Order: sequence, then C-alpha cells, then structure tokens
Amino acid sequence: MKRTPIALGAALLGAWFLTATPVLAQEAKKEETGKDIAFNRSKGNCLACHAMPTVPDAEQPGNSGPPLIAMKDRYPDKAKLRAKIANPMADNPITFMPVFGKHKILSDQELDKVVDYIYSL
Repeated sequence: MKRTPIALGAALLGAWFLTATPVLAQEAKKEETGKDIAFNRSKGNCLACHAMPTVPDAEQPGNSGPPLIAMKDRYPDKAKLRAKIANPMADNPITFMPVFGKHKILSDQELDKVVDYIYSL
C-alpha cells in the first residue's frame, strides 16, 4: 500500500500527539503556587498595586498600595492578613483593593496560597 504525503503527515502527527499527550497532561497538572497566583494578572495581580522589594522577579510593581515586605512583623496573626486580603473593605470601606474572597476573585484554596506566599515576604 502506497502512502500519500498527506497520509504520512497525518500518521506522524498522530504518533507525535500520542507521545506528547502524557507530557502535556503533566504540564496541565502543575499546581499553581501562591506566587503564581499573586503574579497572575487575571487572578491576584498583586504587582499592579504593590511593590515586592525582596522578590527579584517582581517586575514593574505598582506603588499605590503598601510594599509587601516584613509581612510577619506587620501581621503577626496570619488570620488577620488573610481577612485583610479576603475583604479589605472591612477595615477601609473606601479602599480600591479588590475584595478577593467575598467576590470570589480567588477561591478559598487560592486565597490560602496567596496568603502563605505574601506572609513569607
């Protein structure tokens, strides 16, 4: 049976897909870290407003929010930091910080990861 170039190309593409699928599946399963979420412009986007001076790859940070440094000293009770990120309007009704928890911008799991990351700064 003679194979045409199109049939051969389709066979090669199919063979590539079968061998590449496990690799793609592994990449898709990579769990987002708190840093990933904090830097993600469609999720946390912390860098839009906050500088992170201790993070070398925090490029083009904003300056409208307080810098995210010494967070353990500023928030000895980690639960208070989580509450502040989840609903910043509780302490300041005119804040421009998004309400990440109540408005479901971040899931509870994502919020916990971001809090763990921010707390480590």
